[in-house]
Amino acid sequence: MRPLRLVANTPRSFYRGTGRIHRFRGLPVPADAYYPEDWVGSTTARYRSAPAGLTVLDEGRTLAEEMEAEPVRWLGPEHVARFGPDPAILVKLLDAGERLPLHVHPDRRFGRDHLASPYGKTEAWVIVDAVPDAVVHLGFARDVKPDELTGWARTQQLAPMLAATNHVPVRRGDAVLVPAGLPHAIGPGIFLVEVQEPTDFSVLLEREGFPVSESSAYLGLVMDEALACVDRGAWSEGRLADLSRARRDARQGRQGVERLFPEQADEFFAAERLRPDPVSDLDEGFSIIVMLSGHGSLRYAEGTLPITAGDTMVVPFGAGRCELRGELEAIRCRPALRA
Repeated sequence: MRPLRLVANTPRSFYRGTGRIHRFRGLPVPADAYYPEDWVGSTTARYRSAPAGLTVLDEGRTLAEEMEAEPVRWLGPEHVARFGPDPAILVKLLDAGERLPLHVHPDRRFGRDHLASPYGKTEAWVIVDAVPDAVVHLGFARDVKPDELTGWARTQQLAPMLAATNHVPVRRGDAVLVPAGLPHAIGPGIFLVEVQEPTDFSVLLEREGFPVSESSAYLGLVMDEALACVDRGAWSEGRLADLSRARRDARQGRQGVERLFPEQADEFFAAERLRPDPVSDLDEGFSIIVMLSGHGSLRYAEGTLPITAGDTMVVPFGAGRCELRGELEAIRCRPALRA
């Protein structure tokens, strides 16, 4: 099997972008600003909007259908034994043209108990670009009582709700883990690669100003049931720092490869920054690659694929070990590395 270069996959969303995804991909910028995401190599549909979000290949079949037909060649025997014909990750490019609403993603237990899913939505970000003084909201800075949170959400008291969150500066190159349950919002002017569990589950604490129904905001659940997934505890500076702490492990020494997320991400997904020196050695396994800058080539078992900034690729298990060469920077996203 060979790696495949993917076309842009941009389902319409409820918040605005700035056109950076289309410019990054070398495409015309649409007049409609509500295309702020590219779902890369996606086998996940947008919530209540299938088949929107699914990646379609050149042959007209979805990537999900291709994996269902040949799961071991796409994903490898160990992965299939654990997850079935499911890549178990979703990768996105995200262009925040406005501050996203404060929201929360449920964890796996909540997904099983309330949403008939084996997954929640732990996610992580790699900041590709950010305006000066860009910030994200991450967790509450103090303990929040259940009735206080319910009151904010029911009456849309945005000022006190946002004031209770941590405002965390971010800049190009930062990598941040966002555990399920953590209230968060991406600020305007941030362009990032997001890797996450393969769902579109979000509980919106903030709806005012966004075209989202109350039913969709709470995933079809009653408010109190949906808000049970929220981590209302205080997040100190030290706990927040752990979400982007530099990685130290044996794999760090692989040539041209830097692991990005802290160890607690390993049960959900992994990401690597690739800077060939003179090569980046890519071990066998399913992955999604986003080319951030430069140009070069991706060598696989049966050939070589030229690559350049703005390319996104899906690399099947059957492509074998690969090498990335050239003056470039890329992000490689992978499924869970441990149970």
